[in-house]
Amino acid sequence: MRRDVFQAIADPTRRAIITFIALQAMTPNALAEHFDTSRQAVSKHLKILTECELVEQTHQGREIYYQLNVNKMKEVDKWLEQFRKIWEKRFNQLDNVLANLKNKK
Repeated sequence: MRRDVFQAIADPTRRAIITFIALQAMTPNALAEHFDTSRQAVSKHLKILTECELVEQTHQGREIYYQLNVNKMKEVDKWLEQFRKIWEKRFNQLDNVLANLKNKK
């Protein structure tokens, strides 16, 4: 089954993994230390993130390091941008309402 980016980031553990590897490339063992779960569970999450191309694998000797695929994250950012504009407009409207209420006092 082919998952998309949004299915991958729907899970809080996968979002946490993304946060960790955004800072530096990490092995599954290093990631598992941050969670109350097994290395195998972390590996399953990494498999899904890799399937969705959010993370990339790099082999260094016998170790596999996972790093964030920034270009794929831009797809999420692009989708969110439409909502960011709506939120900014509404916050500006709220600022105007609050300013008017303050001026009336």
